Amino acid sequence: MSAYKKMLVAIDLTEEAPQVLNKAKAISSAHGAELMLVHVVEPVGYAYGGDIPMDLTELQDQLDKAAKEQLGKYGDEYGVAKQNQVVTVGRPESEIHRLAKEQDVDLVIVGSHGRKGFQLLLGSTANGVLHGTECDVLAVRIH
Repeated sequence: MSAYKKMLVAIDLTEEAPQVLNKAKAISSAHGAELMLVHVVEPVGYAYGGDIPMDLTELQDQLDKAAKEQLGKYGDEYGVAKQNQVVTVGRPESEIHRLAKEQDVDLVIVGSHGRKGFQLLLGSTANGVLHGTECDVLAVRIH
């Protein structure tokens, strides 16, 4: 098995993120791999149904800014270079697939609640990332 060189860690910026980050940091250290932190902000139009007749640009900008600040704190805490801290807007699965390919990532790490039943996995981000990513994917169980 060849060592991983570049790992993308997709986090949701909740209090559960450190569980995923701790595992990712340990794996990246063991492999001497570069770590990249990613958070995907869903477009406000999706979150609010898309039918609202108002300009949500300011709200989207505020969400983006808050996400960048929080991701920056995690980046500092886990020793991830600023250029490897990415906040992007879109559907999480699509953006993670795109970044993994663009950045030549060989391992994507995501959190998973490990709920029982196949139906519960079908809609999950972790499952969406697994199907369509060309590199290895590690789902870290969140407790």
